[in-house]
This record gives sequence, C-alpha cells and structure tokens, in this order.
Amino acid sequence: MSQQTLVSACLGDMVVSISEFVGDLTVEVSKNKIIHALEKLKSDPSLQFDFLSDVVGIDNLGLHAKKAKAPKKDEPQQEAAPDAGATLPRFEVVYLLLSLSSNKRLRVRVAVPEDDCVVESVTGLWRAANWPEREIYDMFGIRFKGHPDLRRLLMWDEFKDHPLRKDYPLEGKNEERILNYLD
Repeated sequence: MSQQTLVSACLGDMVVSISEFVGDLTVEVSKNKIIHALEKLKSDPSLQFDFLSDVVGIDNLGLHAKKAKAPKKDEPQQEAAPDAGATLPRFEVVYLLLSLSSNKRLRVRVAVPEDDCVVESVTGLWRAANWPEREIYDMFGIRFKGHPDLRRLLMWDEFKDHPLRKDYPLEGKNEERILNYLD
C-alpha cells in the first residue's frame, strides 16, 4: 500500500486535502482536529510518525489573492467568478514528521485565518514542539492554546509586533531607537 493510501485511511474524514510532489507527501488537516490527527499518525502501527522534526509558521499574505485582470479596449468585459476575490487563510502551521522505523516523512499543514490565530499546542504529544511553537508565536503572532510557557523567545517582551509577518517593514519600525532606550 502506498503511503498516501495509508495516511488517508488513518485520518479518514479529518483530511482536508492530500498531495504528493516529488515523493514528498503533504496532508492538510483542519485546525480543530490537529491534535487528534497527529495522535493517530503517531500511534498508528502501519505509519508510526513518532518523531517531530520541526514546526514552522508560514505567512501567505498576498500569495493566494487573485488579481483582477483589466479588460482590453476591444475585449468584452466578463463577469467575475463567484470566488474570484476569495483568498485562503493567511497563515499556516506546518508539522514535519518522521517515522524512525520506516524512515518515511510527512508534512502536516494547518490553515490559520488571520482573525483567529490560535492553534492547539502539540507539546503534549512532543515536548520538542515547545521552542518552535514559541518562535512561531514570537515571529508570526500565532498563539498555541495549551502551551506550557507561551512567551517571546527571540524578541524582547515590550516588542509589540511580529517581524516575520509579510506586512512588517523590511527596515523595521525604529527598533534601534527603542533598543538604545532600553540600554
């Protein structure tokens, strides 16, 4: 049986989408089912994804937005499709799993909308998720419900922004002035 078939059978209706590209399997799960899905992937005897190698955050700002194409002078104007302005959730949290027994890898994605930036913490399944979840919170502002110590990891406590968000200016927001004040 292929790995895609095994993962689909294990997760059942929890799968939002599943794809394979160049041998890498990616499964998307809804954020309210992430703990249950990861528990099943970890404990299933045919899969045994027992090692969490990383947790990463992704900001998709502008990536999925569809640009309206202006019609040419002689071209008749077409009606836009009903979902032409639809965008996917801004953020993603990606869990990179490894089965130590079979040496297979799996990428598990969770879409996180900007207006509800909260995902369940997986530190109860893998203690190794502690620092990556803190880093995602610090850099992207995605909160992890149930995290044992969710506080800033890289930025100072008074820092109000999340510097890996794509709408954060590349030149910063006068942090040098703030840092000089703190000294």
